[in-house]
This record gives sequence, structure tokens and C-alpha cells, in this order.
Amino acid sequence: MSALPSEKALIPFVSVENMMRLVHHLGIERVLRELTDTIEDDFRRWEVFDKTSRIASHSRDGVIELMPTSDGEIYGFKYVNGHPKNMAAGLQTVTAFGLLADVATGYPLLLTEMTLLTALRTAATSAMAARHLAPKGTRVMAMIGNGAQAEFQALAMKPFSASRRSGFTISISGRPRRPSATSPVRASHCTRAKAPNRRSRVPASSPPARRTNSMRRSSPTT
Repeated sequence: MSALPSEKALIPFVSVENMMRLVHHLGIERVLRELTDTIEDDFRRWEVFDKTSRIASHSRDGVIELMPTSDGEIYGFKYVNGHPKNMAAGLQTVTAFGLLADVATGYPLLLTEMTLLTALRTAATSAMAARHLAPKGTRVMAMIGNGAQAEFQALAMKPFSASRRSGFTISISGRPRRPSATSPVRASHCTRAKAPNRRSRVPASSPPARRTNSMRRSSPTT
């Protein structure tokens, strides 16, 4: 009888479905809030990260990129594409996955979807920037475009708007569209909407994502 493989031979994998379950389990507001804090923590140790430029492969149809980095202990990369014409074929224009590995041994530690995670991270990074750069007394945030990312951005700004105490308005300008399958907000045709206050709830149909220890190791460049 052959011996069982070691733990290092088994690489944890987070699928899109499980990422969505995780976000629903924790709640998207919590995920975005904690992800924002984690990204800020990584920016505070910016000097320890490799600043390797993304490696891009361009074609007439789009681009495929690898985005590597390391903090000396954990190595990670994200694979992401951009193919605008996919929409005409009913496909996503952007898909992504990522890998984390132990620098000391070279062993992979985690393989995960990053399409949804990228949408969450992008919105969380904006919230972090607003936390530090928005002028005092800011009451209005404008977003040009009402695609799926606009909805993530609005949800990520909820803690920021709540901290303003008085009315905070998010003004969204864009052409009408149908909500995407993973869209966190179903009403996407509004052009001007009040940001939710502390007591409001995110719709039950909110999207998915989860905070794991691996997120704490995520690089601000991914």
C-alpha cells in the first residue's frame, strides 16, 4: 500500500462558487471593510514588496497578463485577461485566477479564482484611497459608468459615507444595463442615489467573497 501524500502535495483551491459562498457567509460589507484594512496594511509595508512590472501578451483580440510579486516570505501572481469582444459571444471580458507560494520551499499554498476577488479588491482600494485623500466635509462622490464595478464601488464606500454622519450622495452616470450574474445590487439604473446609512442592509442578493488568511498576504499590486 502506498503512503499517503504529504500536506504540501495538496493545494487548497477556491472556486468561483466557493468564493461566492464565502462572501455570502461573511457578508459583502464585512468582506469589503476587512479587505480595505488589509490592503492598507500592505501599503504601509510597501518597501518589502517586489515591484515587478506585469508581463503582458497582446493580441488583436485582447491582452493576457501575469502580475507577480513577493514580500520575501510569500510569492504570488495573478493571471488576468482583457478581451472586450467576448461580450458579443456572451462571455466575460475579464477573468482571473491567482496563486500563492511559500518562498522558502517554493511549494504552492493556494490556488484561487480572482475574477470576483479582483472586483472586490478594486473597490476596496478605492475605499482606502478615499479614506485618506477625500477632503474633509466631502458629501458627494461621482462615478462615471454604471457597470458591475460601480456597484462594488458604491458598497465599498458605505463605511466611508457612514463616517460622514450627515447625508452623503453617490451620483452614478451611465447608460442603462442589465445587472450581471454576480452583481451585488439589482437596481442599477439609478442616476443619483443616497448611499446607505449605518442601519440599512445590503440586498440579500449581494455577491460573494470571503476574507481568508491568504487575503492578508495579498499584495497591493495584485
